[in-house]
Amino acid sequence: MDQVTRAEALPVRAETDVVLVRQTVRTWAVQQGFSLVDQTKMVTAASEIARNTVTHGGGGTVRIEAVHDGTRKGLRLIFEDQGPGIADIDLALRDGYTTGSGLGMGLGGARRLVSEFRLDSKPGQGTRVSLTRWK
Repeated sequence: MDQVTRAEALPVRAETDVVLVRQTVRTWAVQQGFSLVDQTKMVTAASEIARNTVTHGGGGTVRIEAVHDGTRKGLRLIFEDQGPGIADIDLALRDGYTTGSGLGMGLGGARRLVSEFRLDSKPGQGTRVSLTRWK
């Protein structure tokens, strides 16, 4: 079982918040000792999910956690919103699927950039996405 060593919560309600999330995740990734490639992967995944939180979820929050499981150090991001939720998660994770004007790479792309990906959503009850990357 992994343990949280420190955490910070940020609002994700507007495009300016997405920029702040990207900057904060990069800072935390550096502090965790991530390589430049791993920093970039985590920041990119965070950016995709933060943008979805604003665009599709109507805004929400992200909790950034420094985690460890004894031998590994990692970074976990938990995005939550109270938006309309996702009716078909399998479809939403499929590359090319989009409900907006994007390329449809957000959820599936973010999933490929991290070590652990979890998406929980129910129509009318919001969405929770957890991203963890281990060093």
